Amino acid sequence: MNPLDELQSRLGYRFGDAALLRRALTHRSHGVLHNERLEFLGDAVLNLLVAQMLYADGEADEGRLSYARAALVREETLAELASELQLGAQLQLGQGEQRSGGRRRSSILADALEAVIGAVYLDGGMHAAVALGQRLYAGRLRALDGQVSTKDAKTRLQELLQARRLPVPVYRVCQTSGPQHAQSFAVTCEIPALALCSSGDGASRRAAEQQAAQSMIALFEQCLQAGADAARGEAGGCAP
Repeated sequence: MNPLDELQSRLGYRFGDAALLRRALTHRSHGVLHNERLEFLGDAVLNLLVAQMLYADGEADEGRLSYARAALVREETLAELASELQLGAQLQLGQGEQRSGGRRRSSILADALEAVIGAVYLDGGMHAAVALGQRLYAGRLRALDGQVSTKDAKTRLQELLQARRLPVPVYRVCQTSGPQHAQSFAVTCEIPALALCSSGDGASRRAAEQQAAQSMIALFEQCLQAGADAARGEAGGCAP
């Protein structure tokens, strides 16, 4: 059995168009026909299918679901899954990346796995991508049941952004009112890279920031969903 056949066996999916799989395994350092477009698509598909699995898995609230999804799609988790699939050995890398240990680099492995998921989606549709996601994440979903914490909103938001490789949010006090012993704070939370802004108020600056962070989590989730919808429309040839 050749290496690509062995990889497809580990994936539990056989490609109708093997060129898609080869493209998914080709880093930009290797040539012009690389995997970055497939990675873009796979990122959106992965977020959607992980969200679906978490939603179906229980009755957790939005904050806990968001935290769990961030844990499952972060670079470290994707790199671990890619290593389990032995993706590194199949990557097409330029000589410089090969010499510098690119086959073991977390960012390259995580991007390659997203590209493979995008390739599966294009080759077999959402049903095939969901089936792959269920195979990849079955054990981690079980383990996560006892690990999803009730971290505060600011922590959850920061981890969500870090999972997407975005900078931390910026909090600003825009108004303070009331006497010293009973002050009220109004705070904004901004993600400049996405042009998103939310607000919160409370009897302390911390309470106001927590409320603003919780609102931002909801905005950020809407932004991710809009990206997933746009990717599905592009892939399926739908009108924007």
